[in-house]
Amino acid sequence: MHQLSDTLTQQTALADDALVLLKRLISTPSFSREEAQTADIIEAFFEEKQIPFNRLKNNVWAKNRHFDPAKPTLLLNSHHDTVKPNKSWTLDPFEPLTRDGKLFGLGSNDAGGCLVSLLAAFAHFYERSGMAYNIVMAATAEEEISGRDGLELLLPELPNFSFAIVGEPTEMQLAIAEKGLLVLDCTAHGVSGHAARDEGDNAIYKAIQDINWLTTYQFPKVSPTLGPIKLSVTIINAGMQHNVVPDTCTFTIDVRVTEQYTLEEVIETIRANIQAEVKPRSIRLKPSSIPATHAIVQAGLALGRHTYGSPTTSDQAVLHCPSLKCGPGHSGRSHSADEFIYLHEIAEGVNGYIQMLEQVL
Repeated sequence: MHQLSDTLTQQTALADDALVLLKRLISTPSFSREEAQTADIIEAFFEEKQIPFNRLKNNVWAKNRHFDPAKPTLLLNSHHDTVKPNKSWTLDPFEPLTRDGKLFGLGSNDAGGCLVSLLAAFAHFYERSGMAYNIVMAATAEEEISGRDGLELLLPELPNFSFAIVGEPTEMQLAIAEKGLLVLDCTAHGVSGHAARDEGDNAIYKAIQDINWLTTYQFPKVSPTLGPIKLSVTIINAGMQHNVVPDTCTFTIDVRVTEQYTLEEVIETIRANIQAEVKPRSIRLKPSSIPATHAIVQAGLALGRHTYGSPTTSDQAVLHCPSLKCGPGHSGRSHSADEFIYLHEIAEGVNGYIQMLEQVL
């Protein structure tokens, strides 16, 4: 009984510390590529806990005290960069305001609550010996812009991972699959001419034919958790003036890819079926998943959580191991005006991570 009481007391203290840390992070602007000051705050957290750490640019990470290279390693990761506040904010985005059981502030929900909860869980396990896994905790930058100087930059410095937990707001539910992102810039080519005469080959009409195919085509393999691949034409540009038949028309396709296809397979299929030239901006942001039978997923299910597939992209996209997206907060609050997280969600995040990891470690 005393041991249970001590454990609850410790987890309460961890949650209180996490809340203090979150308020410090909210108070410090950390737009993508401008996260140096919040990286300093995370360094200070590790120093206060007497945990050795490393830093590469604005990425800060640490290993558990009894790290054993012979053991498998799990990654705990979340990001400390934020988007810029939109014009609809009515509160000061950098003033951590507690009201009606909520903590308001930019990054409170995405993904500050997840980050401080993971840091608390890491601190909880840091000193423990005899664990089945090593733990690496990485607080990373540039997630909001899918930048190259965030987790992707850090991975070569870290050991190989058996699996990862990526902290994003999921209400502590278990996102066992996540769509990848493919952005394609397309150019339809025609021949210019005078609009008053029957001359030229209008590139807009060619683009329309391609777009019609894109809006009706369905990839045959459908993910059991993520559903079908989603194609959306989101930008189109053509023409210089009203009386000139345009010789080029550019359009952009946003493709949300499931684990049923590689990004290369999607590109090949689209190129084979449209006339336009197709150029991918990147093939870095791959779909990700973790088996529902994996021990960490089973640990979450044992706590009453449920699994689902996430349509949004996170730093999971650059990992090369099975990964679970899970964290306190609600995805619908991300990037919204007057962003907030409930105070009880912080405690639930800390306790939830610890309870899940206890079953695995």
